[in-house]
Amino acid sequence: MSFSPGPDNSIADIAGIRVGHATDDRVGTGVTALLFDGAWTAAVDIRGGGPGVRETETLAVQNVVEGIHAICLSGGSVFGLSAADGVIDHLSAQGIGMRLRAGGRPIPIVPGAVLHDLNNAGDKDWVESPYRALGQRAAAAAVSGPIALGSVGAGRGAMAGHVKGGVGSASIVLEDGLVVAALAVVNPVGSVFMPDGETFWAWPFEIEGEFGGRRPGDTAPAIHPAPDETRLRELGRLQAGANTTLAVVATNADLGKAEAQRMAMMAQDGLARAIRPVHTPFDGDLVFAVASGAIALPTDRSRQWQAARLGSAAADCLARAIARGVFHAGEV
Repeated sequence: MSFSPGPDNSIADIAGIRVGHATDDRVGTGVTALLFDGAWTAAVDIRGGGPGVRETETLAVQNVVEGIHAICLSGGSVFGLSAADGVIDHLSAQGIGMRLRAGGRPIPIVPGAVLHDLNNAGDKDWVESPYRALGQRAAAAAVSGPIALGSVGAGRGAMAGHVKGGVGSASIVLEDGLVVAALAVVNPVGSVFMPDGETFWAWPFEIEGEFGGRRPGDTAPAIHPAPDETRLRELGRLQAGANTTLAVVATNADLGKAEAQRMAMMAQDGLARAIRPVHTPFDGDLVFAVASGAIALPTDRSRQWQAARLGSAAADCLARAIARGVFHAGEV
């Protein structure tokens, strides 16, 4: 059986997700917001050595919050964490969020994560951080698709090893109406390219030439553990937290919190397929997983296998999304 991407080949192919970017070219940064049409089941798996996060512990299986209303991804390192405030303000003003009493203020649950892009040429001499306003703009700009890829939103100031990073996304349509998709903001210290500098590590997972169709030659074996250290040091990237790949994988299946957690864990394999090295002390790599619950999975013994298949598909989609992020950033 062959599978194909959805109509937009992006996370927007999951019904109920809207994606918005806000880009500040003067500062050389931006924010990407993913908004959901309800309180979606969510989880997160963090494997990088220098993460910058907000509200991630809320997603732990043992905690009581059952769903989230949005995810905020931002440049700006620690300053970018305030972008989620802007998303929260926008959603609450729209009446979206938990209500702890009748007539109470809506309380949106918005986990967030940031990448470090403060070393680029943008103007960082601000008095007040621009990120709260960028978060509001990203949320207000959210659409159900198609979505922009490349050097936009949270990917505006991203680098992937020595080359431009950016926002990438990909999807796959399975049988019985199931859809899996991923969005990545690609800013790793590692390389997305094989030693030839042109072939993506993710090439075996490419569908329909979605990131250029380049294939390795006989002289490009996978024996190349890391990019050039000297150049990375010159770029200021060999510092804890100076690099990060932020990712969201999504499905329309009715996963529980523990199942979403497993999906996030399995999707981390997509980073390992697309970036070398990954999960380093210098990265803050993480994967959020979200599920809309629109499609019911079996309740018998086959459910765990179906959940495993979704996790495997999420890893493939994430590898493709990472390559697409760099491919489209290179078009600028």
